Amino acid sequence: MDEQVQRNLVIGPEDHIPTGEATLLGLQHVMAMDVYVPPIILAGMLAMGAADTSGLLQSTFLAAGVGTILQTSIFMKMPMSQGPSFVPLSAAAGIVLASGGLKGNGMATLIGSLVVGAIILVLLGLSGIFQKIINRLVPAVVGGTIITCVGLSLIPSALNSNIFEAKGNVYQNIELASVTALAMLVCVGISIRFPRVQKLFRTGSIVIALLCGTLMSASMGRFNWQSVVDAPWFSLPQRTVFHWGISFNWTSILTFLILYAIITTETTGTWFAMGAVTNHKITDRQWNHGIVGEGLSCLFAGLCGTTPVTGYSTNAGVVSITGVASRKVFVAAGGWFILLGFFSKLSAFLTAIPDPVIGGVFALITVTIMLNGLNVIRGIKTSDADLYIIGLPIVLTLAIILLPTHITKAAPQMVQYLLGSPIAVAALTAIILNLLMPRRH
Repeated sequence: MDEQVQRNLVIGPEDHIPTGEATLLGLQHVMAMDVYVPPIILAGMLAMGAADTSGLLQSTFLAAGVGTILQTSIFMKMPMSQGPSFVPLSAAAGIVLASGGLKGNGMATLIGSLVVGAIILVLLGLSGIFQKIINRLVPAVVGGTIITCVGLSLIPSALNSNIFEAKGNVYQNIELASVTALAMLVCVGISIRFPRVQKLFRTGSIVIALLCGTLMSASMGRFNWQSVVDAPWFSLPQRTVFHWGISFNWTSILTFLILYAIITTETTGTWFAMGAVTNHKITDRQWNHGIVGEGLSCLFAGLCGTTPVTGYSTNAGVVSITGVASRKVFVAAGGWFILLGFFSKLSAFLTAIPDPVIGGVFALITVTIMLNGLNVIRGIKTSDADLYIIGLPIVLTLAIILLPTHITKAAPQMVQYLLGSPIAVAALTAIILNLLMPRRH
């Protein structure tokens, strides 16, 4: 491990950590991820009732947990957390509605498309082709650019969706986010100033910050205790393939094959980001194993009746801030997700935390991801061509984020899917420019 990274990490990926501590730190990752947001968006698009929405949430948590454990323990064998992708939401809703909706064959058709695409991902990894594609198309300058764009693309979401445009009084939202962010900065500052308590205040900085923000929101009457009280303690996921069935439609399958390609580009950026934070060079074998794990995770998600899961870049920021990269912590995070899939009371508590509280932490996390990408680029001797390979994807990331909604909706459907993922556009642009731009020898 690089000496600088070794100093920055309090606990490395393979370092020993007590089970109780790993369990608490795993919850920290869960709380920072906003995993419940994509299923709630999809439920709104499909006008789902309470039972269907609850079932979709449970399935999503369960898929995230199983996917996290598969990738961290068996396939990638890196600190990695899986969660639902935002990219396929509009396509998923379109397929369901076009196939008869919830009362018709809609969900069965969606599940069929998800399953076929996931199986192809598994076959791609087993064939050994994936690492050859990565080695050819993604050198260090492209990888660093992708990481930078990952962090950059998340900043507007952290500020707009979680703070400025979130429910409630905007001034209160800013106060909650500011107090939460300040609490985390104080924890990090204490850990730097007083090394003896570094482990407590740095590794627990996000949990402490979220606790401070939650307590303040409760004092403002912004924490919905009633939703926690009303939630049952235990319930089994009800809206799986056994409830909806499975059906195959070639148009829907083709749509999701394209979407899986975009999602894979996204998750590759996440792997680069985590590799940069932990200074780990991903091996050829890991690339292939990772895509197998991605495929199996998405296959399980599809059979559970929810949308594809992908590696979450948020966790790279959490590792960068807390200095904890233990795989055991990520396995614990997977365990928490599985628990949330069955224990509705705990799930209700986490989802009741106001968005601005999450946003205060999320904003700082996204910046650390972006800076890790810039650090990768900083260590490269760049040419004139590299300036454009780095610069244009950054410009396009911002352009897509700021693109008016009516322009996106006027684009062809396949283009809309691509515009739904600034990371995928940035990655594809960096890769194409790297192949086409002339180099000085």
